[in-house]
Amino acid sequence: MKHTRIWLTALMLGALLVLAACGGTDSSEEGSSDEGSSEDKEVSIGMNNWAENIAVSNMWKVVLEEEGYDVELQNVEKGVLYEGLEAGDIDIGMEIWLPNTDASFYEEYEEDIDWRETWYEGTTLGLVVPSYMEDINTIEDLNENVDQFDDGQIYGIDSGASIMSLTDEAIDTYDLDYSLAASSEGSMMTELTGAVENEEPIVVTLWTPHWAFSEMDLKFLEDTENVYGDSENISYAARLGLEDDQPELVEMFDKFMLDDQQLGELMASINEADSEEEGAQAWVDENQDVIDEWIQ
Repeated sequence: MKHTRIWLTALMLGALLVLAACGGTDSSEEGSSDEGSSEDKEVSIGMNNWAENIAVSNMWKVVLEEEGYDVELQNVEKGVLYEGLEAGDIDIGMEIWLPNTDASFYEEYEEDIDWRETWYEGTTLGLVVPSYMEDINTIEDLNENVDQFDDGQIYGIDSGASIMSLTDEAIDTYDLDYSLAASSEGSMMTELTGAVENEEPIVVTLWTPHWAFSEMDLKFLEDTENVYGDSENISYAARLGLEDDQPELVEMFDKFMLDDQQLGELMASINEADSEEEGAQAWVDENQDVIDEWIQ
């Protein structure tokens, strides 16, 4: 009997050790699974310095963080955006203008990037002047009124933007006696706002959608040679493999769509707020019904 009790005790201890080992394995696997889930909730969005891009990127940051995602906004120029998408360093780029503005990028990266859905229809881009410049209505009119512009400059944005290369082409096509000054969108808008406040002549590179048109009386110069192309759509692109890695994320972005009024209100909210994220949050709070259509 004594030996039997010892044997039974040893057997029970062995069983407990096996159960403990199994439990430890389950716990480890569960922790590993949770960690993988956390990684799946990480997303990087490439954001170039255009007003509508800043607006929608910050809006998505707010929306996704409320859905449990860890979101990184990467400030990049257009060329770097495409390089990052190709390399897999950036998950999503919100600012793809096709079929004209980003045509060169599309040709270069056609097989290396996942080109996704349109989220805004009907863009315009070109050269813009204040409406009080009544004698200048076409791009050709610029040379006939060059004496009005003391500095002889067209105020542009960052040098890597597609609209800048198109403007270089416009200068050659129309044989304009002007130089193109590269800067940031913010610097260009400072020049434009100051000129409008003083009713001074100025010509800038600009596009719609943009909040400037809701706050200032501006006009596009007629592009008779169609250098800037016809109206376009804005879509988003993803790195190859993102749809397999995070199908729910891609599904949300595929449903994303804004009309002119919605995008204008979003940009205005951000422009008027103390910070971009604060402005995006205010718009999200007021438009939850719109957002629910994308995320549910």
